Amino acid sequence: MHLTWMTVNAIPAFMSRLESKPPSLAVTRLKSVACRLFAERGVDGVTVRQIAEAAGQKNHAAVGYHFGSKEALIRELVIDGAGAIDVVRNQWLDALEAKGGPENVREVIEGLIRTSTHTDGISGLESYNRFVVMLAMTHRRFFMDALGGRWNSGYLRCLDHLRRLMPLMPTALKNQRLIFMGASLGSVLAAREAELSDQSRDHPTWGADATLNHFALTLTAMLEATPEHGDAPPGKGPALRVYGHIAVS
Repeated sequence: MHLTWMTVNAIPAFMSRLESKPPSLAVTRLKSVACRLFAERGVDGVTVRQIAEAAGQKNHAAVGYHFGSKEALIRELVIDGAGAIDVVRNQWLDALEAKGGPENVREVIEGLIRTSTHTDGISGLESYNRFVVMLAMTHRRFFMDALGGRWNSGYLRCLDHLRRLMPLMPTALKNQRLIFMGASLGSVLAAREAELSDQSRDHPTWGADATLNHFALTLTAMLEATPEHGDAPPGKGPALRVYGHIAVS
């Protein structure tokens, strides 16, 4: 799947709309550094003083001055990345649906992967997948509250297509598999991001486009595998709540 130049330009355009005025270099730098540190150590392992120092700010109260609090900074980071991905994902879906697609599970999965990795070259979002996966694991309630049920419309549209395109099976099994898929998508992309952040060596596996294609094939197989007798969970199965590209029960 190839993203058009219009889709690529949608990310900085979206992020600029979130700001009441163009962000200063200091704000941009603080966000980028904070996202990287949170991705590496978790939000509890980083102080506002450490963020300011790493960002080259002499004033250790810089985070409070620009954002109000550490929590407010974390919320901004969540929305920046989730919103940027959602814009790209919805534009991709609009173009695909206009042509009568998607036609199969693999096509949707490839789109989910490519739109999730499209933050790779966006300043300030290079560490977003690791940051958001760790935050969702350690502070799930805060993460959900930060998103507020927004910025995930593209992911929900993808889930609707997947339910339609997956092989016939009980709804409860489909929901289970979508939870597995969402968790796998987030964790593998976070692992890829962590490896690529190491600039001291080459990354022939994670840096190859073929690796993402194989990952798409693997997730497709997960969703399309023939259920075994007795696989269906009791009752209606787990409720599926979706935030960004992470599905949680």
